[in-house]
Amino acid sequence: MVIVTWNVNSLKARLPRVQEWLEANTPEVVCLQETKLAQDKFPTEAIAELGYESAHFGQGQWNGVAILSRVGLDNVVANFADGVEPDHEARIISATCGGVRVSSVYVPNGRELDNDHYQYKLSWMSRLRQHLDASCSPADDVVVAGDFNIAPEDRDVYDMAAFEGATHVSQPERDALAHVNAFGMEDTYRRFHDEAGLYSWWDYRNGSFHKGHGMRIDLLLATKSVAERSVSSEVDRNARKGEKPSDHAPVLLTVGPR
Repeated sequence: MVIVTWNVNSLKARLPRVQEWLEANTPEVVCLQETKLAQDKFPTEAIAELGYESAHFGQGQWNGVAILSRVGLDNVVANFADGVEPDHEARIISATCGGVRVSSVYVPNGRELDNDHYQYKLSWMSRLRQHLDASCSPADDVVVAGDFNIAPEDRDVYDMAAFEGATHVSQPERDALAHVNAFGMEDTYRRFHDEAGLYSWWDYRNGSFHKGHGMRIDLLLATKSVAERSVSSEVDRNARKGEKPSDHAPVLLTVGPR
């Protein structure tokens, strides 16, 4: 089974690119972020023509997450499943796909360290851990995939000096990610790649992609049972090239059978 996470930065703008990529790669499960579509504007039929069921949690021109699956789409839950008041933004959707409990997440950006949105980001990450505690077990097959807007380590950023005093690399954010991982999750990409200089996001400005000025912020976290069956994980840099790409590339995780 191939599970993909991809922040498409507007599915309306990127739909032809997404369709082309799905036809060429045929992954079993795809987690999308920043669909930026109202619920009734999601291209359900166009996705179905490619062989995928889909579940979408939209919020108009902002945020939005979705799961596409060719291996079943059951027990869909939009928002957190922690029994608390629903979050006011469309940032997490979960479903069972081929026996794996999959969540597509779009973690708040945080904006600036002194911005209220930064505190919202930290509290959102705390709720993600609560969501896991309330809805599944570390012994289950679980994958949390998405744009975390957090670079786990210094090697996940092209130049730490360029991000001094900025979000995405602050210690509280990394601690929040570590708290989620302490549920029993593993950053699967690092199972196969130790080196620095491997990124999933590059700013549109200043030729960042061609200069290699990126960050690795798109992650596939998996419980032990999934991580140990993992065969490979790759970033498809080619999807960041060409006309009107997203500023993120898809990240793929290949998982063997139970």
